[in-house]
Amino acid sequence: MSFLFNKNNHFNLANTVTFFNIISGVMAIYFLTHDQFFGAALFAWLAGGFDILDGKIARKYNLSTDFGVQLDSYADFLSFVIVPTMFIYFAVIDGKELVLYTPLVAFAFIYYIISGLRRLIQFNLNADVGEVQKFFTGVPTPLGAILLWSMYLFWLTGFISEEAVLIAMIVIGYLLNSKIKIPHL
Repeated sequence: MSFLFNKNNHFNLANTVTFFNIISGVMAIYFLTHDQFFGAALFAWLAGGFDILDGKIARKYNLSTDFGVQLDSYADFLSFVIVPTMFIYFAVIDGKELVLYTPLVAFAFIYYIISGLRRLIQFNLNADVGEVQKFFTGVPTPLGAILLWSMYLFWLTGFISEEAVLIAMIVIGYLLNSKIKIPHL
């Protein structure tokens, strides 16, 4: 079991937890494609827990590596960019594209996905392995996912329309790459 604490092993403890984040994201997608939104939400939140845990483990046991940074960003892209956009699509938009003006629907989803990917790539380019900054520049993708989840809840309760959810996606996508400072917890 010493491989779990070997920094150079791709299956060390921190990376294994990141793989559980990825598995949770895949499971969330499975449930989304079967209209099981509770199961999808459960796995999306589980992915968030694994995302918090992998970083804490990597720092505590000195397991941070370039491979781990890249793996974490892939997991974040899947669990905090793709899953939330699919959640919004299947739970809020599916079947209403023509009523909602299809170009707006397409733009909102494409813009959010590209913004999330751009943010994660830029984060990796600026990352120092094992170092934690005091602030994030721009909204981190897990927080973006939480904001999209909040938009879903507001829509579910009838406080906002589908159009408002799409506009919120665009605004949140913009904030992912903005210059605002978010404290690192």
